[in-house]
Amino acid sequence: METDMTSSGPAQSGTAPEVLVVFLRLGLTCFGGPIAHIGYFRREFVERRRWLDDETFADLVGLCQFLPGPASSQVGFSIGLLRAGWLGGLAAWCGFTLPSVLLLLAFAAIAPSLGGPVGEGLIHGLKLVAVAVVAQAVWDMARRLCPDRRRAFIALAAIAVLTVLTTVYAQLIVIALGAALGFVLCPSTASAATVGIQQHAHEFRVSRTAGAVALTLFCVLLFGLPALAHVGAGRAISVFDGFYRAGALVFGGGHVVLPLLQQQTVATGWVSSSDFLAGYGAAQAVPGPLFTFAAFLGWIMTEAPHHWAGALLATVGIFLPGLLLVLAALPYWQALRVRPSTAAVLAGVNAAVVGLLATAFYSPVWTSAVRSAIDFAIATIAFFLLTRWKIPPLAVVVICALAGVTEAIMK
Repeated sequence: METDMTSSGPAQSGTAPEVLVVFLRLGLTCFGGPIAHIGYFRREFVERRRWLDDETFADLVGLCQFLPGPASSQVGFSIGLLRAGWLGGLAAWCGFTLPSVLLLLAFAAIAPSLGGPVGEGLIHGLKLVAVAVVAQAVWDMARRLCPDRRRAFIALAAIAVLTVLTTVYAQLIVIALGAALGFVLCPSTASAATVGIQQHAHEFRVSRTAGAVALTLFCVLLFGLPALAHVGAGRAISVFDGFYRAGALVFGGGHVVLPLLQQQTVATGWVSSSDFLAGYGAAQAVPGPLFTFAAFLGWIMTEAPHHWAGALLATVGIFLPGLLLVLAALPYWQALRVRPSTAAVLAGVNAAVVGLLATAFYSPVWTSAVRSAIDFAIATIAFFLLTRWKIPPLAVVVICALAGVTEAIMK
């Protein structure tokens, strides 16, 4: 990779420790999901520290929203990369990710000891949080990503396909279907979307050699890990492969990771549905990227590797593909993103993602959490608190947890 990796903004002039300190503070304070995280990043790095200008930041956000993976983590990694090179990128990822990982591992360690009505009520309350949060995600994404009949049709087609298919490759098939339908049905949408992009062209100076190496490694792992797992290379390879594929196929980031992780962990018997939803609810209460939910799942898996080894494999596995794709795309992003065909495919994929998440909302989220009229009432109240009153997710987590405990004690 070339020494100077910045665009026309400020030259690389920082150090990895400096980047680590800044991102560690953000990792401890950034609540609210990827869109909120990007807002924090803009205030910190564009307005306050002036590490990069608005145009460069907008280009980074556009790139990371286009690629699979956790958008806020990819933006943070890119900023660290531009500020202090390879070590800066690693420092940014570690600082932003580790606080959330450690908090979820602490919850995973104490969860088995939460017995009795209080413990059971707390776990159930966290499941109801998941109902409200995923319902909000489906609602918001449907309005934003399916604003017309064509994209609504793609989302409904995705739901129909997922209702019929039971294969572990169902999500991949749906994403491919969305891409094909988007290419055919959404060219006019794509043409309008590229106008603003062409007006703010910005070149990222990352060597094509580095991009090619990153893309090669991404593909080798994506296709090589399943082959190794198939020939019995060991359970650790299977675990890493499962989380790697989940991270490689998550278009849209955030809550979209839920159905893929459910397919990789609950459907395979690695994690129980009850533990899965409790951990997902707990993930709403911690700062940082939602993808750190994978660390919780890696810790509580029923068979080795679990605990620290499982958490490490799961965390690295789910984040690695998104980071590799950022490196692979940086040298080619500007030329690629102005093509109408690229925007059309992305529009179709995003619409299919809405269908993917809507299906996961029904099963396992709704079917596992809502068991009575009281549960329905709690989840509905939480949904309106999030969508209408704009209550912070952390406060909703506390409310649902207390409601779950109260319900359990009263039984």
